[in-house]
Amino acid sequence: MFFDSEQAYAILYPLFHERLHAREPLAQHCSFEVGGSADLWLTLENSADLEVLIRAATIHQWPLLLVGGGRNIIFADAGVRGIVARIDAQHYEIDEHADNTATLIADAGVQWSDLLEQLLPLGWAGLEFGIGIPGTLGAGLVSNAGAHNQDLGQTLEWIDVLDARTCNSGKYDVFVPLVKRHYAREDLDLSYRHSRFRADRYTHLDPNGKLIFAPRQLIEPAEMVIRLGLRLHREDPQRLATLRNQYVQERQALEPALPRTGPIFKDPSGSLAKDLIARVDLAGKTMGKAQINAQNANYVTNLGGATAKEIMELIVVAHQRVLAESGVDLMLNVEILGEWAI
Repeated sequence: MFFDSEQAYAILYPLFHERLHAREPLAQHCSFEVGGSADLWLTLENSADLEVLIRAATIHQWPLLLVGGGRNIIFADAGVRGIVARIDAQHYEIDEHADNTATLIADAGVQWSDLLEQLLPLGWAGLEFGIGIPGTLGAGLVSNAGAHNQDLGQTLEWIDVLDARTCNSGKYDVFVPLVKRHYAREDLDLSYRHSRFRADRYTHLDPNGKLIFAPRQLIEPAEMVIRLGLRLHREDPQRLATLRNQYVQERQALEPALPRTGPIFKDPSGSLAKDLIARVDLAGKTMGKAQINAQNANYVTNLGGATAKEIMELIVVAHQRVLAESGVDLMLNVEILGEWAI
């Protein structure tokens, strides 16, 4: 679809000022440090910003892609057409209960790792399994992120969502139908690295190694997590500090201590993706400046100057080799976004 970036910039700049950037390098906004530019990039500080942007995008029919911290995203070398916006709302509060428990009420943009640095010394437990998991709580809930046999969904009480699904059904000159919805945990189809918010947005690799994308819509995703309620409980801060150190050591033993890297596939039932990839002799394999990590073969690393295409070629090789030799169809755990030619 055609996007007039100059017109959009002129309309949006009076609303967002220096938070709006033209031709923004997306490599600065994903852990793999690859990707071309976004026509426009915008940082959103609260849900009011989000509503203003969605209404403008719907009225003017501007394509809008909303992202979190960028931990599990690979942006295409050709970039993303339209507007890319990061939800960066950072407020949280703790609603204490009489039984030494509490509800953490947090904006979706709160960084998990930063939050734990504040909660654990205060003796609030419940999220410490996420030590070392980068990214935001909102994006973590969408993928139901976790570690140490726990996941974010297990601590979730409720979420608030901004629903813009009807914005993808037609043009609106004045009235843009946005709805705020409140969901309990049971409404979200939470399972291993999955929630119902991911169901229609997966990118698949077919048996021939071709990328199969979900259809692009005007507003993506059309349902946006804006606030979460998470269960906490009191625990001895010293015990939490010990547990934190244990979890850090375990992650260091399993994950590469390198920048510009991230996990690629979900673990299939009964096995680990890293073992399946290592078993077909791909650990350490390089493609240009991209490498399948030798320590953990489910990680691909940008050695410095890699392209998104090189990373994607390694992912395809790993998927195809495992499928051919083990019969296992590995599912992607990363989002593949932007203008891809392969």
